[in-house]
Amino acid sequence: MHRVVMEAYTQNNRAFQKVTPRTAGAPYAWHPVNGSQIAVIADPEPLSSALPNALQVNVSQDASGQIGVGNEGYRGINVNSSWTYNASFFYRFPGSPPSNDTAANISLVSASGDIFATETAQLSTTSNWTQVLLTLKPSRPANNTSNNFTVTVDGAALAGKSTNFALFSLFPPTFKGQQNGMRADLSEALLDPTPSFFRWPGGNNLEASSEFNFSLILTSVSLLQGVTLSSRWQWNATIGPLTGRPGRLGDWGYINTDGPGMLEYLTWIESMGMHNIMAVWAGFDFNGSVAEADLAPYIEQAREQIEFAIGNTSTAGGALRASLGRQDPFVVEYVEIGNEDFFAAETYQAYRWRDFYGNLSSQFPDIRFLATTRPWNPVLSPTPPSYDAHVHDVPRRIRCQPIYHHPSNVTNGQFFFPNMEASTNEAASMTGLERNSDIVFTASYAPLMVVGHTLYPNAASVIGTPFRSIELGHKLFSPNLLVFDADSVIRPTSYYMQQLFSLNRGNEYLPSTLPTRNGSLFWSVTRRNSSAAFIIKIANTIETPAPMSFSLPSQAQSPGTAQVLSGSRNSTNSPDVPNNVVPKTSNITIGQQFNYTAPGFSVNVLTVPIA
Repeated sequence: MHRVVMEAYTQNNRAFQKVTPRTAGAPYAWHPVNGSQIAVIADPEPLSSALPNALQVNVSQDASGQIGVGNEGYRGINVNSSWTYNASFFYRFPGSPPSNDTAANISLVSASGDIFATETAQLSTTSNWTQVLLTLKPSRPANNTSNNFTVTVDGAALAGKSTNFALFSLFPPTFKGQQNGMRADLSEALLDPTPSFFRWPGGNNLEASSEFNFSLILTSVSLLQGVTLSSRWQWNATIGPLTGRPGRLGDWGYINTDGPGMLEYLTWIESMGMHNIMAVWAGFDFNGSVAEADLAPYIEQAREQIEFAIGNTSTAGGALRASLGRQDPFVVEYVEIGNEDFFAAETYQAYRWRDFYGNLSSQFPDIRFLATTRPWNPVLSPTPPSYDAHVHDVPRRIRCQPIYHHPSNVTNGQFFFPNMEASTNEAASMTGLERNSDIVFTASYAPLMVVGHTLYPNAASVIGTPFRSIELGHKLFSPNLLVFDADSVIRPTSYYMQQLFSLNRGNEYLPSTLPTRNGSLFWSVTRRNSSAAFIIKIANTIETPAPMSFSLPSQAQSPGTAQVLSGSRNSTNSPDVPNNVVPKTSNITIGQQFNYTAPGFSVNVLTVPIA
């Protein structure tokens, strides 16, 4: 997973983090209302050292009417009349404040000026930063998401004056009411497949960049350019008040606000009923590796990160967590050391794995630590308890990688493509993971989600196979398990593939005839103990239907059920047809011996009750 854009706040560029003041692009997503002049400035009296920039709104001497500033959100703002929004911002009057308090109207309005909600707040005559907090309750819903959050004042009252603003916030209801929490619809979409774990803070989030080169990831060369050690994700810069979170330029070329920080993620993961696979930075960015003699501070920072999560309140980390409102330790059973360290396998093998693992495992013996080079290539010492193996490949190769049992210790597969050809090949790979479930204990999909506006075919298929791309501002990345915008969540075909596997887990793998390594039909058979049944998963990776015959080890009770996800090779789900390809369930006649035909390009789950 690269970045999780899950926090529920709706404003884009809400704190003007990591932008260059006095440049045209600095106030992106903001616009003047009724002739005001706006600019992002380096405030001489900043809200905090972490947030040095402010949005300055200048009102002309001859101004009249409501004048101010508006924010367009992330591809718009969802105005829902059943929701109550929590809004806030900081302001101050630099220089000579107005002589009287000023009424500000805080509103949700359409692009054409229709007002859905508005409240008034009094801005006192102060040059010190002051916070405004209020709620907005729309009187009616909007027809679309072309809406704005605005703050306006009577232009005549502030004629010739300037107002500085900082750290805006507009939150709809969050998942389970978590403060500073996550979007409810995204959380629920992730919860539907009953996920077992969440790997965070996102792999490449552990490195750092100032420029993303999309083509390089497709050729398995360095993912990043212009990387810097100081801009890596650091846990301690993501906790505490939002005023103390500077954010960072993310590895994919956009700003990470760190609004959802370490405590928010731990809380959300717990509320979702998932296990943590938490990663720590391991001494490598794409400028190179930290020398062994200089590693100690970074090992200590990793130790403090773990202690913050699981330490009791007698520890410094646990006490810090308690001071932020969480007394009880979180449960963290798995910690990943680094991310995709096959990019720097030489130093990982020589000292980074040994030094991080040796120090951390001695202090946290109950945690299973994961290595991030390719399994046994190179050979690491001490031997890793587990590996996180990332598989990014074309469908015809990804389907074969985990088919046959290999004495590995793989923990985490990642998949790459989002149409039916892709999803069926991913499912083929998943049957191999089930077959090797004595050594493969998790599988995940990455990237997890992206803010998208349009799904469209990628014109230049660099990797030689058709797939879909997501428009993300000026960036492109494919695929994602979920695609969302201001008011909707699209579930691609691979989401339903993952859901079928997750909701139909067996307790015991049953040996069967092995698929042909270079074939097109793949399957696995498991036994479920509760509601005793055989669970047969089938992936047909070509367009030709595949007849199959099954002979089960015990009597079966008809009817069984078939859950089938199928479509043409390039079938996918998009904003125009979000339910183009979804699983369909039907009854099938079964017995101890029975026949079944898997449709072309299909993922099938057969549930066979045991008599």
